[in-house]
Order: sequence, then C-alpha cells, then structure tokens
Amino acid sequence: MVSTVSAPTRLRVPDLLNAVDQAADGVLSGRYDHLLPPGGVPTDDRWYTRIHGDDDLDIWLISWVKDHATELHDHGGSLGALTLVSGALDEFRWDGEALRRRRLNAGDQAAFPLGWVHDVVWAPTHSLTVAAPTLSVHAYAPPLTAMSYYEVTNRNTLRRNRTELTDGPEG
Repeated sequence: MVSTVSAPTRLRVPDLLNAVDQAADGVLSGRYDHLLPPGGVPTDDRWYTRIHGDDDLDIWLISWVKDHATELHDHGGSLGALTLVSGALDEFRWDGEALRRRRLNAGDQAAFPLGWVHDVVWAPTHSLTVAAPTLSVHAYAPPLTAMSYYEVTNRNTLRRNRTELTDGPEG
C-alpha cells in the first residue's frame, strides 16, 4: 500500500493580506487586549508581540513611535504583509535606483514580496495633537528566520551591511 502525504499549504500574498486584515479586526475588537503591556502601548519605544505563530505563518502586533526607525532591511526568505490599525507610517522602499516614499494610513494594507528592501518609520497624522504610537499587524510566511540590513552608497547602489538570524519582527 502506498501512502501519500499532502504538502503543507503555501501561503501567498493574498492569504497574508487576508490574515493581517482579520488580525487587525481582532485588535480593534479587543480580542488581543490581554497581550498589551500593563499601562498600554509604550509611547517612547518600539513594542511588539506575536499574536499567532505556527510552522507556516507568524502574525505580530507592532507599535511605531516617533524617532525610532527600523533601518533599511529585507525579510530574508519570507513574504510579508501588513495592515495599519491606527496612525500612519512612511515606508521608504529601494526601487533599484532610489528610495521611494509611500505613506500608509490607518486601514491601509501593503505586501512585501521576496527581495523587498525598505525602512518603515512612524509618521505624523493631522488628526492627532500628540505623537501617539502607530499600531500595525504584520504577517510573515514562512516565519522570519533572518533579516538583512542595507545602506545606499555614494554611488547610489544598495550595499548589504549585515544579516541577522531572528525569530521576531525586529532583528
């Protein structure tokens, strides 16, 4: 008798966009309040927590605060996606010739294919008078294992500075 084993389902970008959208709904409905730090999300430092994890997919709730960038990076061999829960972010993506800025506001989604090199930073919003943290939900498939960090050279090329092993959204 021959037995067959089905291969694990491979997540694609549409699946990741759906995953972060559903997780963002859970954040907004309070389903993950028990994962928030006592006293709420810090306003002076980055913060993150895993809200789902298995062999195929990690989902993270991440906060962004003023003056704390991530550095220009990629996600190794993982696809990524995000949904912005609150606030705004500026993404600076390397397009092969220069860094291009994209503004993301609450409710926006973005996907990150393999090889996507970017930096993400907190952005001010007109609706807030104080610098409140921005919250986003990120999904990675497969879960992150490495992130590479880059710089733009004087010749306007991209140079990898280092690669770090990681099991979280911050190297």
